[in-house]
Amino acid sequence: MADTPIDIKENDIFELSPELMNTLLKDHTMSTDDCQVNIFWGTDDYADRGKGYQYNDQIKLEAITGENGNIIVPRAVKSREQQQQRSREMAEVFTPSWICNKQNNLVDVAWFGREGVFNTEVDNPDGTHTWIVNQERITFPEGKTWRDYVNENRMEITCGEAPYLVSRYDTVTGEPIAIEQRIGLLDRKLRIVNENTETSSEWLKAAQSAFQSIYGFEWQGDNIVLAREALLYTFIDYYRVKFGKNPQLKSLLYIAYIISGNI
Repeated sequence: MADTPIDIKENDIFELSPELMNTLLKDHTMSTDDCQVNIFWGTDDYADRGKGYQYNDQIKLEAITGENGNIIVPRAVKSREQQQQRSREMAEVFTPSWICNKQNNLVDVAWFGREGVFNTEVDNPDGTHTWIVNQERITFPEGKTWRDYVNENRMEITCGEAPYLVSRYDTVTGEPIAIEQRIGLLDRKLRIVNENTETSSEWLKAAQSAFQSIYGFEWQGDNIVLAREALLYTFIDYYRVKFGKNPQLKSLLYIAYIISGNI
């Protein structure tokens, strides 16, 4: 389970657990107890590959693993021509992380009643935009607790690869973002969880609540796969930072089930 900041490999997840990868493909709205229905492609980008890759076809496990394991890649890895085509046909335009941060900060200003809770935005002379992270432990306004923040519902509409929720990399530049610099809505919740729990059981319970409060909607199936994978690996990243090891498979399966229901 090596660090893969940009292109998470479906084969890596499959090798860890076929059930885990299959859970990330589940469409909860169509599935029953007896039959799993997967999310559909929702794009013609893969149609030239034939059966199983058409617009209305479900994304099957065998279609994106094994020799097909490199088919789905983030927007930043796609060719310029592919990016432009998806922008024209599906109005797909991804937001730079600094803008995601600016807007997410506005959400937190409203909740905390003050600015600079997680970071302070910086407009650099060269025209670039960055942020300086608040290194102090996050404090909470009177009448609110860290658990209230973790449980507060957050949603990203037309989420693409979910850059407002998790920020393992900048979806525009493809640059990886160190965990202490991340700005996603879920990243912020997991920072709070890391600061306020001690044992693995405490952490897992709080992290599960954080994931249960995060939602995203997207049309194109490959983006949904990428978003779900990014959330799963974000779970792994924060657990590893907190405890110096990877979470157990049963924890990953439970989180994957939540993710596939909420994204």
